[in-house]
Amino acid sequence: MSSFNVFSNYISENAKSLSTEVVDSVMQEASLEIPEWERERATPMYIELLEFFGQSLMEGGQVQVPEALVEWSKKNAELQVTSGNELSDIFIRYPVTREVFSDIFTRLSVQFELSIKESMQAVKAINAILDVSLTETLYAFERISERHQAETRVEILNLSAPIVPVLEDVVVLPLIGMIDSYRIAHILDNVIPRIAEMNVNHVIADFSGVLTIDDHVAQSVQQIGGTLRLMGIHVSLAGMRPDLVQAIVHSGIDMLDTKTYATVKQALESVK
Repeated sequence: MSSFNVFSNYISENAKSLSTEVVDSVMQEASLEIPEWERERATPMYIELLEFFGQSLMEGGQVQVPEALVEWSKKNAELQVTSGNELSDIFIRYPVTREVFSDIFTRLSVQFELSIKESMQAVKAINAILDVSLTETLYAFERISERHQAETRVEILNLSAPIVPVLEDVVVLPLIGMIDSYRIAHILDNVIPRIAEMNVNHVIADFSGVLTIDDHVAQSVQQIGGTLRLMGIHVSLAGMRPDLVQAIVHSGIDMLDTKTYATVKQALESVK
């Protein structure tokens, strides 16, 4: 057996001890305080990686990336997103990990009397695998972040326009925060269909929590009211501050067919 195959076989057969060395060295070199659960995830992954890596070196050809590493990389990205951490918290580990593997392989290269070319072959192969891991982490982080942001945005939208049943056939629609075209679209596409399913006769749109409104949104408000009225639902407006009324007047919208009240309480008394 050639010295390179002996070297490769050693890596596979001693994957467990080498993995422990990798994790310990990375923690020490990077001054990381890694929780025990994360260490328990990393060590088995490195064991599988090194077993696979050593076997691949002995077989020759291009070293493949084990699926366990890909899944581990994606999981790291997911944990960073869900915990609210930055991607850089993962990235800072990769340069240190490369150095640790390089040091271990250099030591083993001397021990098994590998040529410089063979030693560089092993280092190059492990770096290629780490590059794949880094890329998978980045792609997964971006993909999961986008999905997480979209889910968060939907949650915020739902909170900003909740449907509050107050009487048997009356609901209040409190509008909260900035009313923009995105939120108007949410109301039209999601909130109004839910109101329709509730089989109510009156909707009180409460504007007391609205920060501001522009001409475009004022027109959209009329569209929402018109949609509800076409469904046979009576619409009242409450909490219309002077600045909001001014914006509606400035937009040129005729709101004479919509009753307005200073408070939700007054609007409720009118429909009792």
